[in-house]
Formats: sequence, structure tokens, C-alpha cells
Amino acid sequence: MASALDKLTAAKNSLAGDQVNLTVCKATNHDVLSPKRKHVDVLLTWSNNPNLSIPDLADRLFARVADTNWVVVFKAMIVSHEIMAKGGERFIQNLASRSSNFNVTQFLDKGNILGYDMSPFIRRYGNYLNEKAMAYRQMGYDFCRLKKTESGTELRNSDTAKLMKTIPVLQKLLDSLVDFQVHQGELGNAVIASAFLLLFRDLVKLFACYNDGIINLLEKFFDMKKPQAKECLDIYKKFLVRMDTVSEFLKVAESLGVHKDELPDLSKAPSSLLTALENHVQTVDKKPANASPLSAAISGPSNVKVGSLVLPASTAAALGMSIEQPAAKASPSLPPPSANPQAVADKKKQLEAEKARLLALKQHGGAGVSPSTSGTQAAVSADPLADLSGLSFGGAAAAVVAAQPPMSRGIEDLYALPQKAQPVAMAPSNPFPGAGLCAAFLFWLLCIFA
Repeated sequence: MASALDKLTAAKNSLAGDQVNLTVCKATNHDVLSPKRKHVDVLLTWSNNPNLSIPDLADRLFARVADTNWVVVFKAMIVSHEIMAKGGERFIQNLASRSSNFNVTQFLDKGNILGYDMSPFIRRYGNYLNEKAMAYRQMGYDFCRLKKTESGTELRNSDTAKLMKTIPVLQKLLDSLVDFQVHQGELGNAVIASAFLLLFRDLVKLFACYNDGIINLLEKFFDMKKPQAKECLDIYKKFLVRMDTVSEFLKVAESLGVHKDELPDLSKAPSSLLTALENHVQTVDKKPANASPLSAAISGPSNVKVGSLVLPASTAAALGMSIEQPAAKASPSLPPPSANPQAVADKKKQLEAEKARLLALKQHGGAGVSPSTSGTQAAVSADPLADLSGLSFGGAAAAVVAAQPPMSRGIEDLYALPQKAQPVAMAPSNPFPGAGLCAAFLFWLLCIFA
């Protein structure tokens, strides 16, 4: 009977030349199967055609949603969902401009047992599609169409005011999606399975936006005033609750054959994170304005994974999360930040002067002084130059030293030494030049006493 009705409707539309209505009817026939891909693809193409009337296309689909058979209604909503997700954006804009779209809140198919069982899922599915259109009206964009960059989605870089406005809308949309509440045993037909897979794709994209928004809020948490901090804490607590419901939804998707790589990470953050947020809210008014834990730079990894959240290292440290940091290397050549700048400058000048003196001593003293070869050393006198008694000087150097008064010569006289002093040459045939004079003197003494 249903098959004959579908053929009759198709014939009427074909005779009338209404290709749009014909394709809609073929995609939403009474067969308990998912909508045929070829008909859905044609509708997706037409939704991007600027010459096609989008309100007319939406009206044809809503006419099928008003049917009394659960298969037709379910398929009409699945096709609408496909166009909202992959078709031209004008379609969802048209739905957002309407006061009512999928009026299935009272739907109940009493024709057969399966229709009776599927009716609650039709009502929940219609509620989600209505919320999806409403979210577009409020935000001006579809969360599922947001492009993801290296830093994340748009919510990852939004300011606090925009986040406080966006996240409640996103939470409501996510709640309506997971409220579908289907179990593995209830996915026994291809129609509801097709709807579930579309919901799963939306859930992955919505949760990515939700996760980015929560991370962004936590980064700004310690800079908020107390009213905003309380609201942010409430949003985070709701996030933890929604993670449980999302986890149950993903378990059903995994049982349906979805690969684990397509499932988002839902590992929970430690309870210490929530405790740190609550403690901060209680003491936020008692801290000075410049005492934010985020004001200090933290060395180490730029990001730290806390459960399913990937937080910056500074935020994780401020929340009390344990982070391994490399030990800071002390710089001995630099003064501490608290030192007096004038004292540092004076110390630097003294060091430069000492270096200059050492350099001059090394250049002038090393060439004119040589160790003495004498085996005995003279006694130490009060003259400062007595310490130099173990050194022998060349002729020119000796003259310079001898010209100084005994008590006035200092170690500074070494700077006046010539760089290359020539030693006195001794005749090899007469190593002791005073020997002849001494012999004459001895001969005179012998003559007197003789």
C-alpha cells in the first residue's frame, strides 16, 4: 500500500514537472531504509544553486514532516539535517528566520508497534533540529561549520564577554543532542541509525567547540572579578556533568561500528582542578589586583594536558597542577635584580681598572725582569724594593732603580722599565774585572809590613 502511494505521488509530480517535489518525495518514501544517497546529493546541489527558491525547498520538506507515518517524518528530518550540515548556508538561514520549523512535539504514530516505539525519537530529533536553527539565529553562524585552525576553533580566541554569551547557547544545543537517548538495541532499523550517525558527527564538532571554550575560560579565570568567576565556575561544573552524558552517547556510537580514532578524548580532569577554582572564587576579593598567579612567567612545556583539556602551563600551575620544570641556571656574571644600580656601575669600573693594571704589568714587567741565578738571597730590609733583591737587572734598568730614593721606590716603578733592556756583556777572558786592582792593593800592604 505504501509503495503504491509513493509511486502515485511520484507520477503526479513528474506530470506537473515539479522536479524539486519529485526528488523530495523519492528521498522520503515509505521504505524502512535510509534516504537514498543519489536523491540527497541532488538536493544538496540545488541548495547551493542561487536560482533555486530555498523557502520553497524548505516548505516541501516541512510538508513531508507533517505526514502521519513515522518513516516519512523521520526521513524528511534526516534530509533536512543533511542539507543544514552540508548544503548551502541559505537553507539554515531560512530555517533560523522562521518562527516554527519541525512541529513534532506531539507526534505519535499509532499505526504499528514500530511506529509507536520510534515516535519518542522523532520528537527528540525534531527538538534538536529546532535548537540548531535557533542557535544560528542567536549567534549568526553554525557551530558545526566553524573551521578549526592550529590554535583551535573560534571559541579558543574569543574574549570573555563573547564566551559568556556563546557557551550557554552551545550547552543548550549539546543538551538537546544527547537527549536523543538511544541505546544499542534500539538501533535496529536503518532509518534511526542514519539519524544517529548524523547526530554523532554534530556531537564531535560541538564538543570540540565546547572544549575550546572551556579552555579559554580557564585561561581568563584568574583575571575575572568575583561575579564572572562564579559564573565561570558554574559553567565548568556543568561541563563535567555533560562529559558523562556525552561519554554514554559515544559508547553507543562505538558499538555501532564507529572507529575509536574518531571518538574525542573524554578523560576527566583531576578533582584538584575543581577545588582550586572553588578556592579562588572564595578568596578572589581578598587578593590584591596584581597578585594573579598568571602574572609570573613559567618555564617548561607550553601546554599541559589535564584530563581532556589541554591547558597552558601557566594556567595549570596557577590551578595547582604538578608540572616538572627545569632548574633555573644562575648567571654569576650578572648582579641580582635587587642590587643598587650605582653600586653595580662602581664595581664594574673597579673591575675594568684592575684588568687594565694587570694587562700593563704583564706587558712591561715580563720583558725586563728575569729570575736571578744567584744561590743566596740578601736579608729583607725596610726598603720596599728589598723584595726585588732576588732579581738581577740589566744595566739600563739598574740605573733607573738606583736613581730612586731608598724609601720612595714602590712597585709602580716597574711600569717605567723598558720593554727590552740589554744586559751588560762580560769579556769571556776576564770574568772578574776587579781582580787586578785587588792584587795591587795586597802587594802594597805586604811591602809596608815587610
